[in-house]
Amino acid sequence: MRNLIIGVGLGYNEDLGAQLCAIRRVGWDGVFTGWDENNGLVEHARLIREQGLQYHSVHAPFNRIECIWEGSPQGDDEVQRLIRCISDCADVGVPLVVMHAIKGMDKCTPSPIGIERFAKILAAAERCKVNVALENTEGEVYLESIFKELGDSKSLRFCIDTGHEMCYNFSADLITKYGNYLISTHLNDNLGITGEGITWLDDAHLMPFDGVADWQGIADRLAAVNYKGELTFELTRKNKPGRTVNDRYAELDLEGFLAAALERARRFRGMLELNT
Repeated sequence: MRNLIIGVGLGYNEDLGAQLCAIRRVGWDGVFTGWDENNGLVEHARLIREQGLQYHSVHAPFNRIECIWEGSPQGDDEVQRLIRCISDCADVGVPLVVMHAIKGMDKCTPSPIGIERFAKILAAAERCKVNVALENTEGEVYLESIFKELGDSKSLRFCIDTGHEMCYNFSADLITKYGNYLISTHLNDNLGITGEGITWLDDAHLMPFDGVADWQGIADRLAAVNYKGELTFELTRKNKPGRTVNDRYAELDLEGFLAAALERARRFRGMLELNT
């Protein structure tokens, strides 16, 4: 039976150690974290393994990822920052880094320099024996261009974000499109595109079955590409600015949230395993 993984940073005030204790007590198998740029991942890894949890992956920073596609020196700095993240993962035995290819709703022009820079990132990942899974976000043309130009890289993989697929990718079937590269999931729900265009405010990261996602269809598509990996969930109780869709979790404490999320995770796992 495949492991169930949850991302830390769930919208509660508890520090990492307290979150990990609660995650273990509730019954999750492992976690993914962000990257601590100042202190690396050594302390994260220690705390996670003290709880007997799997340290599944690290989500790389993406606040400056658009610089990679631009001609400025900041793009080169960003490459080095992401390579440091990969190296830190290798040092603590985390085998997977999840990255965004772009940030910005108005971005639609991949550039040769961006491809060259991602090639450097992937080459570093290969040297470190760490996989890089690019996540579907806004600007899917960037994702497409990387896989077209660098798809032969031994370190390049794909992470499907089911919420992003609905609110950023117009519900295009990216599981099937990138199924040969699929190594990880960021499973979450939302209400789809609620306005006239795509916006990050719709990216609610609800628990499965609390939005409009077709979870049977997701299970069918994962089974069709023979996905055998862990099921990783990226969820939060926090609303985006001006939104109230996450209010349904307001009365849940941390363990209550984790327990409800685990019930949904097990339910989805059961749906998927009926197909495999």
